[in-house]
Amino acid sequence: MPDGGKEPERRDESPGGAPAAAHPGAVDQIFAVPRATAGDFRFGAETAAVFDDMVSRSVPFYGEIQRMACELAADFAVPGSALYDFGCATGTTLVALDSLIDRDVRFVGIDNSDEMLAKARQKLAAAESGRHIDLVNADLNGAAAVDDASVALLLLTLQFVRPLHRDRLIRQIAAGTRENGALIMIEKITGAHTMLNRLFIKHYYDYKRVNGYSDLEISQKREALENVLIPYHYEENREMLVEAGFRHVERFFTWYNFCGIVAVK
Repeated sequence: MPDGGKEPERRDESPGGAPAAAHPGAVDQIFAVPRATAGDFRFGAETAAVFDDMVSRSVPFYGEIQRMACELAADFAVPGSALYDFGCATGTTLVALDSLIDRDVRFVGIDNSDEMLAKARQKLAAAESGRHIDLVNADLNGAAAVDDASVALLLLTLQFVRPLHRDRLIRQIAAGTRENGALIMIEKITGAHTMLNRLFIKHYYDYKRVNGYSDLEISQKREALENVLIPYHYEENREMLVEAGFRHVERFFTWYNFCGIVAVK
């Protein structure tokens, strides 16, 4: 561990006064020790063990984003339909949605990591909801089966799908979504203006430092994500959604290089 073995001090609030999301479980120190090469970032056992802590410290206003996404999902969820969470990870969103949405809405969580899905099963079992919930291991770079959805969620997920396959995934989601259904997305984006984009990224790294990450951790994770997380411009995401058949596309959240988008079919 850096700093002579002491855990870095962490603030209870993120910049801007939003309370940091709870992150039970192990503390993220995956990149705290120097590595000869970072290697590509993976969502395996090592990441799953610390994911809740990682995402709450790495995503600005993570708790508020979750709350907003769940509110919007509840607005569009229709009894008798399905709600899909693509890239459901450890099941945080599905657990939060359970008390907000009619029991007659079927939940489907999709992730390509067995370790993440195992964590999700543990959380959902502890919640004791009694709802019908399917957890499916599937790679979103392949075909996505979507049937009678009123809500689809892509929260910090599309950015990890290879650009070659993103259009197809969005079209498959649109095709399997009911009229007046919604796709709710959170994405890391890149700005069109080079100087502003650099500033946004600088402030994002400052945010991570405030939340206890060292310069070593920030640089090694950046290297590991370089060929894995590929952000689009907001306009590229919007055009992709419109061309897939979503009639109304609006931003509902923006923080420097993070963006929340709701698209209605």
